[in-house]
Amino acid sequence: MLSIGYIRENEDEIRKMLANRSNNADLDKLIELDEKRRIFTQEIDDFRHERKELSKQIGLLKKNGEDAEKEMEKAAELNNELASLEEKQRETDEEYQNLILTFPNIPDESVPIGKDDSFNREEKKWGVKPEFTFEVKSHDALAEKLGIIDFNRATKIAGSRFATMVGTGAKLERALINFMLDVHTHEHNYTEIMPPVIVNSKSLTGTGQLPKFEEDLFKLNYRDYYLIPTAEVPVTNHFADEILSEDDLPVKFVAYTPCFRSEAGSYGQDTKGLIRQHQFNKVELVKFAHPDKSWQELEALLADAEEILQELGLHYRVVTLSTGDMGFASAKTYDIEVWLPSFNTYREISSCSNFTDFQARRASIRYKDKSTGKNNFVHTLNGSGLAVGRTVVAILENYQQEDGTVIVPEVLRPYMGGMDKISPE
Repeated sequence: MLSIGYIRENEDEIRKMLANRSNNADLDKLIELDEKRRIFTQEIDDFRHERKELSKQIGLLKKNGEDAEKEMEKAAELNNELASLEEKQRETDEEYQNLILTFPNIPDESVPIGKDDSFNREEKKWGVKPEFTFEVKSHDALAEKLGIIDFNRATKIAGSRFATMVGTGAKLERALINFMLDVHTHEHNYTEIMPPVIVNSKSLTGTGQLPKFEEDLFKLNYRDYYLIPTAEVPVTNHFADEILSEDDLPVKFVAYTPCFRSEAGSYGQDTKGLIRQHQFNKVELVKFAHPDKSWQELEALLADAEEILQELGLHYRVVTLSTGDMGFASAKTYDIEVWLPSFNTYREISSCSNFTDFQARRASIRYKDKSTGKNNFVHTLNGSGLAVGRTVVAILENYQQEDGTVIVPEVLRPYMGGMDKISPE
């Protein structure tokens, strides 16, 4: 959430930011509501002061045995007027709060300005594209021949965009989860956390999914419960409404969870196979950082996610998302895009973002400044480390052999009982 003080002082910058982000949040209405709130606050303070003075006067009159009926009638009128003002203030506050929650974060100066992903800026590439002397198969075609993923039976059980991992497929998924968690905990010093996968609306509001993106979520009937779209939600809210010690920063968590998304609006090749599933596994990295060090922590977060792909030997590139393509709550996002041969293009496998104090304001996550004693908002960051299903896709496609088998990356073999090749089940 943006600071209303900052919005008041930087109205032109906010208008420009909204245009760059192709966001239609109503700034004029917000300014109008903010002014009404301030007027109501002043009027209510004046009425309360008048009521207090009148109460003293009534008390004095009664003490002296004098008639206080007129003053008591006036006090009753004041109470009625005050109650009416307080109700108007409550309604205005509610409208104001609902509106300010629709304003996105302010992009960092280093973010490229543009309306969509065509304006994203490539930062670097790692590794080389694999070369094949045979016709490349898609991951879903490979998986079907190998008997390691069953899309048809998953559709029978739940519907489209679900998958059942079978045999070596299940082993590969589990191996990747364990490998990622081991790297991030042993080498990158993250603390593993296993959070709930059901959260309430307050938590989703804290991280920015609500109220704007409710259609992307799976809501449970009759309860204020949602299935998580990402572990970012429960892990970030781990410290909601708390004040951390400055000495504890940065706090670094890694979590494996299943994730659930409606994927509204997805179409075409994305809806085949494992690319856009309603349910998928992900290993998530979350940081709570000091504001002076959050940009440094973003670069370290990116490097931590990249290392997984490097150890797996998968070719990828890193891009900085443009203002029109970046997430609602983000101030800057790097996407790591892995090469997928059957798509003949790069596809996102991790987004690493710095949210500055945007989420911390919404979730009330602060730290106590040692030098001033004041409570300041932390900066929150997160990134996939990695999306497990898409990593399975990348391994199947990049390590496929002409006979339909798939080589197991060397770092995964200890997690798969020494298996070096995936053959038909």
